[in-house]
Amino acid sequence: MKYRSKRVFCLWIALAVVGCAANAMAVEPVGYVSADLPDAMTFLDGRKVKTLADWQDRKKEIQRLWCDYFIGHYPKEVPSLLSARVVRRVDTNDGSVRQRIRLEWDTPNRKSFEIELWIPDGDGSATRPLLLTQARHYQREHWGEEALRRGYIVCIYPGLDAHHQEEKYPDYQNVWREFQGEYPDASWNSSLGIQAWLASRTLDYLLDPQFAYEIDEDAVGITGFSRYGKQSLYAAAFDDRFKCVVARSSGSPTACSYRFSGRQTFMESPEDSPAVWLIDKARSFQGREHELPIEGNALIACIAPRHVMLDTAYNDGGDPTFGVERGYRNAKKVWQFLQQGDHLCLHYRAGNHNPITEAQVQRNLDFFDHAFGRTGEPTGQFPETLLHDFDWQSWRDRQRNEDVTIPARQTVREKIGWMLGEQPADLKRIGQFHIKTQEELGVSDWSRDRWKPAAIKRVPFSFSGKMHGNIFFDPKREQYRGTVIWLHPWNYSHGSNEGYGVQGTTVYGRLAKEGFVVVMYDQFGFGDHLTDAVDFYDRYPHWSKLGRAVHDVRKLIDFLISGQGISAESIPETDPDRIYLCGFAYGGMVGMYAAALDERIAGLACFSGFTPMRSDTDAKLTGGIRQYWEWHALLPKLGLYHGQESSLPYDYDDLLQLIAPRVCLIYAPRRDRFSDPRDVAECLRRAGTHWSRPTDLTFMAPDDVCRFQRDQQDVLVKWLSEVID
Repeated sequence: MKYRSKRVFCLWIALAVVGCAANAMAVEPVGYVSADLPDAMTFLDGRKVKTLADWQDRKKEIQRLWCDYFIGHYPKEVPSLLSARVVRRVDTNDGSVRQRIRLEWDTPNRKSFEIELWIPDGDGSATRPLLLTQARHYQREHWGEEALRRGYIVCIYPGLDAHHQEEKYPDYQNVWREFQGEYPDASWNSSLGIQAWLASRTLDYLLDPQFAYEIDEDAVGITGFSRYGKQSLYAAAFDDRFKCVVARSSGSPTACSYRFSGRQTFMESPEDSPAVWLIDKARSFQGREHELPIEGNALIACIAPRHVMLDTAYNDGGDPTFGVERGYRNAKKVWQFLQQGDHLCLHYRAGNHNPITEAQVQRNLDFFDHAFGRTGEPTGQFPETLLHDFDWQSWRDRQRNEDVTIPARQTVREKIGWMLGEQPADLKRIGQFHIKTQEELGVSDWSRDRWKPAAIKRVPFSFSGKMHGNIFFDPKREQYRGTVIWLHPWNYSHGSNEGYGVQGTTVYGRLAKEGFVVVMYDQFGFGDHLTDAVDFYDRYPHWSKLGRAVHDVRKLIDFLISGQGISAESIPETDPDRIYLCGFAYGGMVGMYAAALDERIAGLACFSGFTPMRSDTDAKLTGGIRQYWEWHALLPKLGLYHGQESSLPYDYDDLLQLIAPRVCLIYAPRRDRFSDPRDVAECLRRAGTHWSRPTDLTFMAPDDVCRFQRDQQDVLVKWLSEVID
């Protein structure tokens, strides 16, 4: 009881501290501040691009900002080529010639680097396309060899990452350091940026008429996978001689901006980038990514109107689909302005970051052929397919009168039910169970065990609607402290699995080790269920994705208590009085609604799960309620209140009222960019009166950013221990 009393004191002190901290934080941050992307077609001072001359000026501004914030600035001078010497030549059985060429440059210390050039069989009577790629083995063996077979001149340049080594290409990973040292006055401290510069120097040689390579200058391409995709985009964004780029899974900060990755998604944040990839200034935006004045959408737009393919996977651990699509759609405005909208392509493939398949490589080279006019296929061979395309007005036009007009004199519970929408009677696959096989999961199942302690058992299971997940527990225990349902954040790629930022173990591994049975699953529209949500509102126009998420929590509890589902092996029995929810970010929001509407839930731990809606206007740095009714299409009826948020029929203090008097932990960092700390504190002050025992409501507002890592796991374990044991 001593700790509980102390916890009451901490709750009200936290409320006061948040108020003070919020006032201190009211200082206007430096830079462009917005939850949404800095628009590619808008200057930093707010002017809009209206003419071609405007765009050329904006492009220069984007390049300068990219150097300012991500890679540093290049040397002012470009060295001239002093000599080119063939150091090795191999004539192959297929008729191609493969040469190693040493290029010496007019730098202060006359530095040189080596390239490898593959020239296909032919009489040289016609110009040929050129493809540059980096010396990593999968780059050469897949894209390089296929391009050679198609008649491309292929160049392997020293863009090898600092963390990779290739025996056949010794020291290629250090060339960038050699040239960095030649220009001590330049601030170019990004290996990827310098390697992109090396690609341009390679072009200086290959396109020089004196060397007579007969290259079609309108058919110069560059490609790369993952970190090499970033590098390829950098090269083309700063060098117009590259006419086409295929960047496979380039991740943040290119295909996906940091605003839509980071800790709230378990995806890549500025802190996760290797030290040599970004300048230190970029890492200073950890947790405050919304202050970055430049993001990948604008850099990619610098390549317009040339051809670009962003090739990503549904479950790519580096390319969360929502962030990729948001950047793609904004960048495409520039292509459309330049009347070449079909030159930018977003291509999805099945699976994860890996594997590389022959079909995928063929598709990438098909795009190069298409861009260079080497195929007679129609333009429509690369159609636009979007997973997160939601037209709110179209949704509004399909609603009935009762869907858009809330009845008078409703209870709070009824108001919430109206907002979540009408659950359809013919819900697809309701009551059906299926555990996905390894073949169905592909490589995505690999990450289920990546961080799991060796002594913890994982059992796959399935509940209503063919939803599936995993249950973790310590098989040596005879008794378990309770069951915790883990509700994941905005992780469109991997759902319930943690990716970047793991500190020792995952939350499910940690809780299982502490004696809890942990239930986790990819929520509808995420991870393994990502594509299930496509066309959701065409099928269920009067429901909502958030309504579906809350429905799934209820059906999961039916499985735990009544066995309405299947599991691959036997699992521990669930104590119906000890079922707890733990949610972070998106999962925290789902947990709030689920706990408010299902009294079988004994308690809720909500980390960074909400900011009050009635004050969450467009003026807030959070992005306002628009991100829920439009961006993520979670709760379309919120759009009926856009611009009049204060008239919303309920707010989070009402949800908390329904959760009371059950135990509840609200963890709201004061520097969480998705919430207003003063509004959250006021919400908790109002809601606290509904607990007869104030000790059962814990509010913590640490001086921190939005994240769920070791410190937050410690808080969760301690809280569960106090409320259960």
